Amino acid sequence: MTSSVDVREHWRGQWTYWRLMARGAAWLTWLLVAHGGEVRRFRQTGAAEEKYRRPARRYKLPRYEAGMQHCRSRQRFLRPTRYCDSSAPEVVALAHSLGSYRKSDEAFARAAFAFAKEQVLFEIGPITPVAETLHRGTGSCFDTISVFIALCRCAGIPARYKLFTGDMIQNWRDAMIDIDPLMQKWYDAISTFMFEGEGEAYVDGEWRVAHVGPTAERQAASGLPITHFGEDSLGLWFHAKPGTIMHVEAIPPGLALGSRAFFAISPGSVERVNVSATKQVAKGGTIIEAAGGPEAYDRQARAALSQ
Repeated sequence: MTSSVDVREHWRGQWTYWRLMARGAAWLTWLLVAHGGEVRRFRQTGAAEEKYRRPARRYKLPRYEAGMQHCRSRQRFLRPTRYCDSSAPEVVALAHSLGSYRKSDEAFARAAFAFAKEQVLFEIGPITPVAETLHRGTGSCFDTISVFIALCRCAGIPARYKLFTGDMIQNWRDAMIDIDPLMQKWYDAISTFMFEGEGEAYVDGEWRVAHVGPTAERQAASGLPITHFGEDSLGLWFHAKPGTIMHVEAIPPGLALGSRAFFAISPGSVERVNVSATKQVAKGGTIIEAAGGPEAYDRQARAALSQ
């Protein structure tokens, strides 16, 4: 099981988070005051700009039946938390369909990883409860992390959030930041306070990382390898700022509030990013097909990265 060391790490993460949030709030206030005209100019999409259409859900939610086994522990990293209700009927039924309590912890964590990563499509927007994310079929990176964590906790596997702030590599930034003038300005000014994240599951006595934010198609569209369970995004397509990596049990309340504030301030930027992400999926799908499938593409991408 997890230890008191993990609990202390959780509280250290909370302190780091709130320290960064306080500094980020000050910078954001300055940015809104100094560039209010640009915010008003770009906060809505123009009449000629492409509009975002939410893609169809990739999966069918299994039916919940009374008596399905799920973890009822109130221990830290196993209990339901904010936006991550691991006892929600949708989560319980999905975990059951993926083999909870029938597979080993390792096998189930891999199944939960594969589902969260490849079935829930990226859509930037306010952070939502995990059941809502599953019904929608799309979500932000934190929504998909919550799906992975909720499934693991439901199956009795401790799981937590890993947060950090940092920089993304250029070809990732091209599709997510530089396609919108306001996003570009905001990212350049306050990237030190913009949080990224991964999930972690406690399997066979160690915390195993799960980077579930991008699907294989989006990674292929940027020429990146396809994430595997246990593989960190840091050093590949993110670079964490020193001293900002933190491990916490739940999504901090200020993070969800910030996601809603950004959506309210600049819905046009949100729409432009979502349009770009949808195009990434289509482009990456073509690349993977031409390579001979996900495994063949991944081998090629890793070989190119090692040169």
